[in-house]
Amino acid sequence: MAKPLYAAIGEHPILCLMCGNDTFRKREVLLNSTGMEFFNMAWANESATGLICWSCGHVHLFVNPALRTYRQKREH
Repeated sequence: MAKPLYAAIGEHPILCLMCGNDTFRKREVLLNSTGMEFFNMAWANESATGLICWSCGHVHLFVNPALRTYRQKREH
């Protein structure tokens, strides 16, 4: 089973928008478009990083390349 991850963009920690939790599971998510699907080119669609809240399951999507995940909580 996956272990919980913390996430941040720069020095700003990511918190769940629904419950305020700070731990997530990470998953790559395809941002499919109907045009690309119609031409059988779904592989060319853009992707995002999905952070799934460890507590409530809310899915947050990020396309910002500055997003970082780590296993231990960082102290600021």
